[in-house]
Amino acid sequence: MTSASLNPASGPARRAVVAAAGAAGLAVALTACGGSDDDASGSSNSSAGAGTAGAAGTGGSSASTGGGAGGAALTTTAEIPQGGGKVFEDKKVVVVQPSAGQFKAFSSVCTHQGCAVKSIADGVINCPCHNSNFSITDGSVKSGPATKPLPEVQIKVSGDSITLA
Repeated sequence: MTSASLNPASGPARRAVVAAAGAAGLAVALTACGGSDDDASGSSNSSAGAGTAGAAGTGGSSASTGGGAGGAALTTTAEIPQGGGKVFEDKKVVVVQPSAGQFKAFSSVCTHQGCAVKSIADGVINCPCHNSNFSITDGSVKSGPATKPLPEVQIKVSGDSITLA
């Protein structure tokens, strides 16, 4: 036997290949399963929590922190029923009209595990994943398992147009 036949071919060790494949699989799994009760629709909105600055609805708009593109046309006031609302999946926002002429917006991402809320009925924003319900008045939890309110999103009402602020 020669010394060349005792030395394995050069390249990554088997352990290194197996470890890299495992790490890549773990990264994919963690990305797909993200979200928890501590995750209130993303870290950028964590300060919104129970923020209700401007919640009085003067001028028909809500003033708080939130995501989305500023100034993007969202809908018209006629499209948002009094006591109800509409979910805008592409903008990750739900716009509601708790009382006549008062418009508010909240993140449409449930604070329980990050599912998208889907409907508004009887003054409640509903998440279909685990049946969490939120008030259209202030985004507070009406029934769990969610424990944190939906973060308020800033909108602007000008005439009959509602835009993200």
